[in-house]
Amino acid sequence: MYTREQIAGAIDHTLLKTTATQQDILKICAEARDLGLFAVCVPPCYVAIAAAALEGSHVRVAAVIGFPHGYNETEVKAFEAAEAVRAGAAEVDMVVNIGAVKAGDWTYVERDIARVVEEARRSGAARGTRPLVKVIIETAALTDDEKRSACLAAKRACADYVKTSTGFGGGGATEADVRLMRETVGPGMGVKASGGVRTLDQAIAMLQAGATRIGTSNGGAIVREFDERVRSNGRGEDKF
Repeated sequence: MYTREQIAGAIDHTLLKTTATQQDILKICAEARDLGLFAVCVPPCYVAIAAAALEGSHVRVAAVIGFPHGYNETEVKAFEAAEAVRAGAAEVDMVVNIGAVKAGDWTYVERDIARVVEEARRSGAARGTRPLVKVIIETAALTDDEKRSACLAAKRACADYVKTSTGFGGGGATEADVRLMRETVGPGMGVKASGGVRTLDQAIAMLQAGATRIGTSNGGAIVREFDERVRSNGRGEDKF
């Protein structure tokens, strides 16, 4: 059973469409603030705008790094992460090098993640913060063994979260993948379910499977669905 606060407090309200404008970003920031969502997840070019719009609120700003394909050079990703944190991001969601994962080059994969972690935290330390780093492994492209190995590489590289999907890779989060990721990383690391989570029931299913964060462009709709269900059930229940 989840309360409204628990649902809203697990949502990263996401806008990563290539056509997103500054006004679109300001709209999701206002919605996140009004509904009590945990964070907004935006392209790096909009981090400063989102951070200014959310100043004084509890809502965090997350930026995507190496998005959506993950094949940027490691140092480019590290620079991008550091700049996003400098601009006001409290979290960075980096895309793993999927080709390196498919090739089983775990030394490269781990170093790629570790450099982003290092530079994000160096930039954060200069601002007196400790940004979180989430690693998007693009589960739809991987076998179960590759998913496990990618999660363990992220854990060894001291990332804070593993994340299912970019939403641009031909597949999204599944309960089975979230369970596998949770079982692999254990209880001390975050798991973010992202891609295709559009309804309250889907969000709840991901949390029950082991997710600690939900990435969705439907964050506002999910919380409003919760409110509508409370109004319509006639029993005064506020948990689902």
